[in-house]
Amino acid sequence: MDEYMSRARAWGLTCPGSPEEVGRARRWTRDVLGDCPCVEDAALIVSELSSNAVTHTASGKGAGLFHVTLALSERVVAISVMDAGGSTTGPKVEHARAADTHGRGLALVSVLAENVAVCRNSQGYTVTAELLMPPKTMRGAR
Repeated sequence: MDEYMSRARAWGLTCPGSPEEVGRARRWTRDVLGDCPCVEDAALIVSELSSNAVTHTASGKGAGLFHVTLALSERVVAISVMDAGGSTTGPKVEHARAADTHGRGLALVSVLAENVAVCRNSQGYTVTAELLMPPKTMRGAR
């Protein structure tokens, strides 16, 4: 597949906003990235961002949806999850106290990723995390 990796590629998956779909998004991420060295970090990030969309936004209510995008180049895997909005606050990195039962997810994502960006639009929020790769490591990605 090396001949196809001279340029960036992107894949997208739209899921119904149910908790079961988080696992589907995680499996899809592993399938797309194949034996890419950062596949497990990417799958964990997709799980966290998708869970946040389903739990904290209109994505998880009624006929809500969330959308996952993976963009892949020889140097970067960019993971974006777009939610359906409806939250009174936007996603943000929090530093949870030891007794807190939530609030650690985006902090974990920010530790794994080189860059995390939150973008608001008229439909909701898109959170993008970028994982950097050393050159020539993407040979096994599908």
